[in-house]
Amino acid sequence: MLKHNLLIIFRNFKRNKSSFLINLIGLSTGLACALLIYLWVNDELNFDEFHEKDSQLFQVMQNVKTTKEIVTLDVTPGPLAETLAEEMSEVEYAASVFEVHLQGKPNLSYKDKKIKANCLFVSKDFFNIFSYKLIEGDANYILTDKNSIVISEEVAIKLFNSTTNVIGKTIDYQNEQQLFVSGVFKRIPSNSSLQFDFVLPDKVLIEKYPSVSNWGSNQPSTYVLLKQGTNVQQFNDKIARLIERKCGQSNRTLFLKPYSDRYLYGTYENGVQVGGRIEYVKLFSIIAIFILVIACINFMNLSTARASKRMKEIGMKKSLGASQTSLIFQYLSESVLMAFLSLFVAIILVKFFLPQFNGITGKQITMNFNSFHILIFLGITLFTGLIAGSYPALYLSGFNPVTVLKGKFNSSIGELWTRKGLVIFQFALSSILIVSVLVVYKQIKFIQNKNLGFDKDNVIYFDMEGRVAENRDVFLLEVKNIPGIVNASSTAFNILGLHNITGGVSWEGKNPNDIIDFHMQIVNYDFIETHGIEMKEGRAFSKDFGSDNSNIVCNETAIKIIGLKDPIGKVINLWGKNRQIIGITKDFHFESLYKKVNPLLFVLASPSQNLKMMVKIKAGTEKETIERLRRFYEKYNPGFVFEYKFLDEDYQAQYVAEKRVAVLSRYFAGLAILISCLGLFGLAAFTAEKRRKEIGIRKVLGLSELGIITLLTNDFTKIVLVSMFLSLPLSYFITKQWLDSFAYKIDLQVWYFIGAGLITLFIAWITVGTQAIRAATANPVEALRYE
Repeated sequence: MLKHNLLIIFRNFKRNKSSFLINLIGLSTGLACALLIYLWVNDELNFDEFHEKDSQLFQVMQNVKTTKEIVTLDVTPGPLAETLAEEMSEVEYAASVFEVHLQGKPNLSYKDKKIKANCLFVSKDFFNIFSYKLIEGDANYILTDKNSIVISEEVAIKLFNSTTNVIGKTIDYQNEQQLFVSGVFKRIPSNSSLQFDFVLPDKVLIEKYPSVSNWGSNQPSTYVLLKQGTNVQQFNDKIARLIERKCGQSNRTLFLKPYSDRYLYGTYENGVQVGGRIEYVKLFSIIAIFILVIACINFMNLSTARASKRMKEIGMKKSLGASQTSLIFQYLSESVLMAFLSLFVAIILVKFFLPQFNGITGKQITMNFNSFHILIFLGITLFTGLIAGSYPALYLSGFNPVTVLKGKFNSSIGELWTRKGLVIFQFALSSILIVSVLVVYKQIKFIQNKNLGFDKDNVIYFDMEGRVAENRDVFLLEVKNIPGIVNASSTAFNILGLHNITGGVSWEGKNPNDIIDFHMQIVNYDFIETHGIEMKEGRAFSKDFGSDNSNIVCNETAIKIIGLKDPIGKVINLWGKNRQIIGITKDFHFESLYKKVNPLLFVLASPSQNLKMMVKIKAGTEKETIERLRRFYEKYNPGFVFEYKFLDEDYQAQYVAEKRVAVLSRYFAGLAILISCLGLFGLAAFTAEKRRKEIGIRKVLGLSELGIITLLTNDFTKIVLVSMFLSLPLSYFITKQWLDSFAYKIDLQVWYFIGAGLITLFIAWITVGTQAIRAATANPVEALRYE
């Protein structure tokens, strides 16, 4: 019987080649999209879960209560890790990790080889907590000596051309310190949120910057490995007020977060976890389901539409004793076989497009055919086949044999409405995707073109090391004289992102119970001018007025919070030192557009705090100017590699996830529309074929070709219009929810939704119109010859 069913299925595919090809293309495209999205989602969900003791591994977070809100930080006081390891019996290991090196990428050299590499400063139990595999070295001892360095296998190959027998060899760090290699670790997995090239004991950093080890400082991230069986909630209660007990800061509360959650669940609002990258995982999972559903609908519609051609087959089988169950099995077998044929094509498509997909997503996904993936792929395919074939199987097997053998079969009103409803659902989904893609595109464009309040274009920055660090002011003056350089300054931090955050600001009339955090930018002279930040009142720091070491510049938001009238010349207290306000800058966006502009203070730095040089280059001369700067730097600072970054790249990096979502959304929306159109094309072709004689008679009676085209497209036009009417309110809700995550965003315009509807309608007209024109231009004699 199985052989018989397979033979019938093969003959049916062969007899209806057009339907077979449409279903094969639609299902294989849908499955390919679903498989690509599954691979991406699987990679996202498995981020950071490769650590052997993942269930016991946690990051210590802190909630900081201010007057307006609760701010959640993933950095903690410097002594926290050591305190937890010593005082909390539940802690097996604890480690401090300084993920942001205060001097950028350090310089490593061995003999004549020089490289720059990403560094972490960590405490001694780092490799006991995290499962970064060691090629050489013992996790218990490799970080006990402050003169030790643990390098990756990539660094080992670059410096020593080998990963073996390198223990004990010395590496020159920053051309000022000799470090011996105590360990070598394997390449960091791509699905690790911590990416680094070498690690140093945190003692090195603490000796240079003692303040990072204070309870009042928030510099390192702290990680703990709890002993098995520890009740996490009880431990949270135990450590919640630890900072208050150590240094009296009652507004800071500690809590634990599973380490492997930090990648996907990184967004907090008012102290509560509200999302993160998990929202994109959910989004693309829904898109995968939508695309598969659209492909399944095509199969259902074409199968039920062509039911009239299988009436006699069904009638004969039923009259010869075939049960409805056996017929259901036959038609489900047909759809499942079609799904598995589509899977074969889909796997070929995924293999072919996976490198491009990795390029878009920035991942290194491979298609490993392990048993788990095979089961998932087979499960998705079987589910798709059963869903696609369920309605046609029930519908076809339910025919009355007497009626169909008499040739009296007619499509029921219910069947027609079901088919139309499925098409409406398809195009409603397509309309939602079009609106979403349009809104995401407009928001990304808004982000890229928004006036940030400072000039990020043609600004490069690099670390000040070696002789440059020792002679900052002299080097700065020399750089300003290089042709093509407009201005230059130095700072402790990049203008974007990381800043010092302090609550140690007071002023006359401040409520002592108010807790307000200020961002603080530590700068040199000409910093404000180099970045093109506009002054609202007063002036920037200038040597023309003598020393500005006791002065301060604020942004507009800071002045609003302080509430001083005529603030120029007034005094505020920062960390116990009175500072006179000499200028107010207009507000500018030094954080991402997800956040509102925070209060910001500019403080003139001591020479030792100016760690980065910012250089403004004349537009159009970037290449030659940077080359001049490189030659001068390497001559002035022998033994150091000149490595720079554009400030604009840092700004764009804040929205990498959104840009990738925008690109992927465009591709997936296009494929969803393509699959919908394939189904509509098949239905239009079948409708034209079914009404062939009617069209012939109408043409003979004088109906024009335009009239016939209108006749054939009217029904489909109504269906698409209904889908638009139903989808646009839902589109508005979905896009508004996404935009609400931004503090600064576009306004939703009516034309976004009308435009998406018109695009959907236009695509449907083109799809149906090709078949309508073909039917309208056919010779009526061919249709009526045998009447």
